[in-house]
Amino acid sequence: MPRPKSPVRLEWVDPAVCSLDYRLKIIGRLPFFRHLSPESIAEINRLFEDRDAAAEGAIYFEGDPASHLYLVAMGKVKLMRNAASGREVLLDILRGGEYFGNLSTLGGQGYSETAIAQTDCCILQISAENFEKILNRHPDVTMKVLKAVGERLEQSQEVVKQLSVYTADQRIAATLVRLTKKWGEQRQEGVLIELPFSRHDLAAMTGTTVETVSRVMSRFSGEGLISTGRKWVSINDLGGLEAISKEGTVN
Repeated sequence: MPRPKSPVRLEWVDPAVCSLDYRLKIIGRLPFFRHLSPESIAEINRLFEDRDAAAEGAIYFEGDPASHLYLVAMGKVKLMRNAASGREVLLDILRGGEYFGNLSTLGGQGYSETAIAQTDCCILQISAENFEKILNRHPDVTMKVLKAVGERLEQSQEVVKQLSVYTADQRIAATLVRLTKKWGEQRQEGVLIELPFSRHDLAAMTGTTVETVSRVMSRFSGEGLISTGRKWVSINDLGGLEAISKEGTVN
């Protein structure tokens, strides 16, 4: 019997291809720069440096001095953190247009996670010194960037908190819900998580083992909540997964 064809579109990324128009577009879409004029965005673009990162290469490590803020131009980046249990947790997977990192000028003395290129990447980075130039020229950016970086930190802390409070079923369901809302693409058969990822990745995101992930995912599939294949998941019942993720929790 032939294996079902994966619905995931595999894409090849050339990290050297990062045009000026594309740079201006993704920088201008950052939540703390959206209100600025095209002229200001062009000026800010000149303060960002290009950086290529090979797949599986570290961009920075947890605890390193917070010297740069980064923006994924092309490719995908994984954010990892060591949990209290000693297990390494996959906090998030970022795609083009998403920012990460921190700056000492924003109160971040060290990076709170490790950033690793999941694929070959083109990264834009800005130093604390150059970012301070932006803040001096555009003081209204300060509160916006503090809010945005703070929200990102809260989200990662919530993920780590879930690891100590939620059951394995809840963690896996909550992670699938989060991935669906971020990466989901509506298809006729359901909502496809448009992100090639393995059960090893899902185990790292939920603080469980691959065996536990396989068992829970098989049960979810049997209950009609999801459909799965090699490195893809289609969500058939998002409401059902949300209900599982909230079982026994107190608001």
